[in-house]
Parts: sequence; structure tokens; C-alpha cells
Amino acid sequence: MLFTELGIDSRLAKQLSHQGIVEPTEIQSLAIPTALAGHDLFAQSKTGSGKTLAFLLPAVQRVIKQRALSKRDPRVLIVTPTRELANQVYTQCRLLIASHTLSVVKILGGENFNDQVKALNKDPHFVIGTPGRIADHINQRSMQLQGLEMLVFDEADRMLDLGFKEQLDVINDAANHRLRQTLLFSATLDHAEVNATSRNLLKSPKTIMLSDAHEKHEDITQKLYLADHLDHKHDLLFHFMNSEKVGQCIIFTATRADTARLSDMLIEKGLKATALAGDMPQNKRLEIMDAFSRGLYKVLVTTDVASRGLDLLSVTHVINFDLPKHAEEYVHRIGRTGRAGFKGTAISLVGPKDWKSYLAIQSYLKDGLTFDIVEGLEGKFKGFREQKPKAPSKPKVTKTTAKPSGKAANKTRKPKAPRKPIAAPFDVDGAAPLRRKPKPNLEE
Repeated sequence: MLFTELGIDSRLAKQLSHQGIVEPTEIQSLAIPTALAGHDLFAQSKTGSGKTLAFLLPAVQRVIKQRALSKRDPRVLIVTPTRELANQVYTQCRLLIASHTLSVVKILGGENFNDQVKALNKDPHFVIGTPGRIADHINQRSMQLQGLEMLVFDEADRMLDLGFKEQLDVINDAANHRLRQTLLFSATLDHAEVNATSRNLLKSPKTIMLSDAHEKHEDITQKLYLADHLDHKHDLLFHFMNSEKVGQCIIFTATRADTARLSDMLIEKGLKATALAGDMPQNKRLEIMDAFSRGLYKVLVTTDVASRGLDLLSVTHVINFDLPKHAEEYVHRIGRTGRAGFKGTAISLVGPKDWKSYLAIQSYLKDGLTFDIVEGLEGKFKGFREQKPKAPSKPKVTKTTAKPSGKAANKTRKPKAPRKPIAAPFDVDGAAPLRRKPKPNLEE
């Protein structure tokens, strides 16, 4: 199937062919015709399935084909949970509109607010940003959405997990008119808050659900290895970096300090590595991400800040040096490889501190994850046994409730004879009860 068969303008299809994109993915083939027909859309598809083009193509086509509702307000607003994902969408949008006289700006937290106000004053057709900063511009009246034609929420589950419910409501209220079309994309629809929020954001939506987030990703080979301690993890990591046919690799760690430490260790081993952490200035993060996407580094060591938003076909391996705390994040981490039909490998190191996370991931995926072994690097740690529930303690048996056993059980107890009443007090002779001595009669 070709994009033109989905109703996409030939100019957009030609722009895609220049990027080497010829055939639509499954989510694109289902979502694009629905969005072009003007319906609200509630769509779920696994990470790496091509959701970005599934909403960008209908959005761009609407802008180039239809008259604007307003000359000043942005026509399309795309909201993403992270700055990295916003940058990815922004880059793809610029490529699609390169041959048209259309403009796009990105509104991200951590960047200069006044510069963003100046960009918004130029009346861009597309605005792409994070929910917090977009809500700030709405509250400061530097962005109006009364004429907004299409509102897109990308990775809605992630935005709600990050606590952006209030900001999403602000955005929804600012653009709440009957001519607005809303597209909501999520990695999972099995999310109570997503379902509840969608009822406020969407009007009679069409639902597309391609695959359960719990399903195994067929393009990703998952390997797990037990590790005794930190040094054992280091040995396994260096073994994989030297023995596996690694193109580009993303290594996920638990803390920001570990990203810098591991990056330095890999550089000492002669590998081109760099570290990315959430506390870095935005311009530094953009610089690192751009350099990695252009292949200047082979290894990117990062926290979960890059678990969503990186769409690089050259990433052949993902290594979980530490497992994530939340099982859902594991799916997004390994989803950085095996994208758009390419094969990928996800390696996870499981030490004593990772065991609870491993059990949660195994339960979430509903799939038996087994462990592999590297000869010469076998560990002693084999996981923790599940503690058996303690048997309820037996109630203490008292003498009054104890049942007789053996020969004593056959004997019948004789009733005790009633106690004799206590006799009244007697005098010293024992002949009669004691009586009070009569008082002497004084009148005599």
C-alpha cells in the first residue's frame, strides 16, 4: 500500500519518498484515513510503530488543503510529554512542510519564555511543545487557541503519569469549541486515567487498538543476565560491547551520577560515549541528542529521560544496566531499538537490587523471561526465593477446653459431691452456737 492510497496529498508522499519512507505502517494505514475524514481519534500502538507520521500527515494535509478558522491562532497544536519527543516531532514536521510556506515553532520548558512569545507573535501554523510550558503561555495570554483546528496529544499515558492532568485541562478549555478535531495517541489504552481523561478531550472518537502493551515485540530480542554486584555488571557490560555486533547503543542507568561514571569508563575503554541526564541545560541536552543522532557517538548513557522521544534506526542495542522501577518504562526503554521493521537487541542486567523490578516486568509482560549465561562470567546470584506464606498459628489449648485422649477418653468422670455447708460458730464447749451475753438490768 502507498501513502497516496490513504488519501495523502502527492506532494507529501513525494516528500516522504525523499526520506526513504514509501509504505505506511499499520497504525498509519488505519489512523490517517480516520483523521482525514475529520473524526476524533483514540489510538493505541506499541512504541516504534510510526505514530508520529500517523498524526503529522493528516495535520499538515489539513493546513495545506483547508481554509484557516483564524488568521492569528495556531492551526495545529501538538502536545508531547518530554522535550526530547517534542524535538523529534518538530524535526519531522519541518521536513514535511519544507516545500510549503508554513511555519512551526516549539514551546518547551527550560527555554527562554520571552523568545517563545516573540515566536508565537509571528502566527505560526504549527505549535509543538510540552504541557507545562504551553499552559503557561495560555495563562499569560501569549497564546490563543480559539481558532485551533487540530489538537494532538502524543503519549497521553506518559503525560498523565508525569502529573500533567491539570495542564491538559487548561489546554482543552482554551480550545474548547465544536470545530476542533482531537487526536489522542497512547502506548496503552489499559490506563484508567487515560480513559477518564479521554472522555473530556474527545467527542465521539473512533478507537484504534493494534496491540497490547503487554505483547512481546517480535523485532526485539530480549536477553537477561544475572549479576552478583556492581563490578560483575561492569564485566558483563564490557563483554557485550566487545562481543556483540553493536551499531549504536543506548545504556540506561538508575541515577544521573551513574550516567557520567559509566560514560567515563567506556571512554577509557576506547569507545565514543556520551552521557545525558535530566538536570542538564536544555541546549546541552539538544546538543548531545543531535550529536548522537548524527552518529558522532556510538554509546549514549542516560536515565529514563531518553526512554521516549528517540527515533533512530541505527540503534541496534539497548542495555538496561539497571532495571527501571516501573514495568511500563521497560517497554519504552527497549522500544528505542527494533524500530520501523528493523531488528534490535535488548540486554538487561539483573542484580539483587533489580530483583523486584524483574518480577514486576515479568508479571506485566505476562511472558516467561528466562536468563542467559556468559561463559566465564557466571554469577552466584540466582534470584530470591518467594517467601511462602506463614501457616496460621494454632490457638492455645487450655485445660478446660482440652479433649481427653487415649485411655482417659474412655473413662467417664464422676460428678463431684456438693460441698457441705459451713456450720455456724460454736462456743468453746462445742455444745451450742455462741450467743451474745445479755446486758445487765440496771433497774434491779
